[in-house]
Amino acid sequence: MISFPKKKRWLCYRIFMYLFIFFIIPQNIAADEVIKKGDSLNLNKCLDIALKKHPQIIAAMNSLDVFKSKVGQSKADYYPQIKWNSDLSRNALPGNAPVSNEYSSSVSLNQNIFDFNRRGTQVDIQNLNLDSSRADLNDVMSKITLGVKQAYYELLRSQRTRDITAETVKQFEKHLETAKGFFKVGVKPKFDVTKAEVDLSNARLNLLKTENAVRIALITMNNAMGMPDAPPYDVEDDVAYQKSALDLGESLRKAYIARPDLQSLLLKKEAAQRALELAKKDYFPVLSGKAGYGWSGDGLPLQSGWNVGATLDLNLFTGYSTKYKMDEAMANLEVLRANEKERRQTIRLEVEQSYTNLQEVPKRISTAEMTLRQAEENLDLAQGRYNAGIGNPLEVTDALVAQSNAKTALFGELYDYKIAEAKLEKAMGGN
Repeated sequence: MISFPKKKRWLCYRIFMYLFIFFIIPQNIAADEVIKKGDSLNLNKCLDIALKKHPQIIAAMNSLDVFKSKVGQSKADYYPQIKWNSDLSRNALPGNAPVSNEYSSSVSLNQNIFDFNRRGTQVDIQNLNLDSSRADLNDVMSKITLGVKQAYYELLRSQRTRDITAETVKQFEKHLETAKGFFKVGVKPKFDVTKAEVDLSNARLNLLKTENAVRIALITMNNAMGMPDAPPYDVEDDVAYQKSALDLGESLRKAYIARPDLQSLLLKKEAAQRALELAKKDYFPVLSGKAGYGWSGDGLPLQSGWNVGATLDLNLFTGYSTKYKMDEAMANLEVLRANEKERRQTIRLEVEQSYTNLQEVPKRISTAEMTLRQAEENLDLAQGRYNAGIGNPLEVTDALVAQSNAKTALFGELYDYKIAEAKLEKAMGGN
């Protein structure tokens, strides 16, 4: 065995730690990274991240596992129940009687033979609750999906507004240079230069506000994905739109079929109906079989014996417990029936509102496109007049602001259409 001096051992240890830190740990961290710095994410990638990482999704998936376990618990009564019991006791009688020990041990088996399908009904109830939990998971996924889409398009909107504002700043800078040039040769007064400087300062102030809006939108986007500590990344713009051809009646029909929150209520209502049936079964007897083998005595060898038998249990009077259980089950059923009606009304309201908004936005887009064309023509005229020496700076300022507002409005309407489309899709039960 080779022995290293203490200093050399310490040097080897440090080299090993550096190698571990710089090569092994980064690889493990990179393997766990969902978003890497500088990544370019499209909407589908953002949705995929949210559906894997959002804590509400994780909570809903674990709730689903809870109901899976309850189904397994409800099936346990189909199998025989086997128990082992051992006992040791010391007995002492009054007086000078000697102390004695008593030993006993037994194994017993109990099997439910016939219970008027109590077991089957309990299993059915838990399976319905499990299916309801799956629908709840789908509902959470639908809500998270809508939240991501809204945050995604709001982030794009804020970035587009920032870019338009930055472009306006450049236009005001160019206008300031033109005004300075005219003033230098004595064509325009000092007022034009001062006005251009004020306009440029206001434009730069607006740019700072839009940059802050981008940062806030990015924070909202990270939260929507369940990744509050995500590194810096880019999002791919998706501003093109195609007018929807959906019909309101068809949208409502799909919603009543596909909405997971309604499906969850329907399954819970069916489970409540089965719970009412289960409560009624307490009026009927339960037949079970049992068998056992045991050993007992105050010394070795122990005496042994076995027993086999059947038991018929029938509740003759339980203080009206069964009646109250039935009343509770019926009340729960009526609550769920009322909730179903309310949910159908809510679904209709959401679909009709989303559908109406989706039909309105294209009209606003057409108007915004026309407004932008007019604003660009007006800006060309204003700049042309000013460059020709017959215009005034107020015309240029108004024209630049109008063009910037028109661009912002147009892209805002395009992103509004995407959001309205996402809301209608969610209202119809889609993800």
